[in-house]
Amino acid sequence: MSAAPARIPESLLPLVVPIDDLVAYYRNPRTGDLDAISESLRVHGQYKAIVVNRGTHSGRPNEILAGNHTWAAAKQLGWEQIAATWVDVSDEDAARIVVVDNRTSDLAGYDSELLADILEELPNLDGTGYDQTALDKLLDNRALPATIDLPSEGQGTGAMAKLEYLQWGYMQWSTTRVQITAAEVETLNAIYERYLTESRSDLGFGWHLLQEAHTDAAEAPSDSEDAPVDQADDTGDDAEDDEDSADAEDDDA
Repeated sequence: MSAAPARIPESLLPLVVPIDDLVAYYRNPRTGDLDAISESLRVHGQYKAIVVNRGTHSGRPNEILAGNHTWAAAKQLGWEQIAATWVDVSDEDAARIVVVDNRTSDLAGYDSELLADILEELPNLDGTGYDQTALDKLLDNRALPATIDLPSEGQGTGAMAKLEYLQWGYMQWSTTRVQITAAEVETLNAIYERYLTESRSDLGFGWHLLQEAHTDAAEAPSDSEDAPVDQADDTGDDAEDDEDSADAEDDDA
């Protein structure tokens, strides 16, 4: 027997059989995404055994009842072995097992918001069966904060917007949503406070955020810090002007 593939954990090694000794269920009604299952096998390995009927009563030996697509994906990856558990049931019971194994998956559902939270916390989506497009759809269905009742004249909106949105954990425009970290929240708050100080209003803040560079926003220089620099520059300019005047007088002489 060939060595077990590295992607089969030690706990399943006693169940390993040659992959070519097994056959798919002869009329499996289920269709599967072999590429997604292959990716899972590459990333996680085989973490549960497939179920095979010995075939004493059905007349079809070594027929897979649960895990047909896992077996096909493993063959696609070139595996020579796979872990399997065994039953020995009649043709009728085999059909029932095939149907119920698929049906129970169909009847299950998701807490979509919790699923989105779990996927967002992962460093990447490898081996999850989800891509960014699928995750974006989940995020689009996640509840947003309650609508802010903004005064028509725009007074006091900035503090409310900061409280309700900048600290909420993500930013969204149209159907695009991105998660923001605590450090990014602090940076956005600093940009907002600086803009409010300079403009005396938060009107146009969104446009300002998109159009301007903000690398120094977290530590905006104060007026008192600017003043000495300006004074020093002015002094230097005056000195140069005096030297130029003196040179002109010498030339005239």
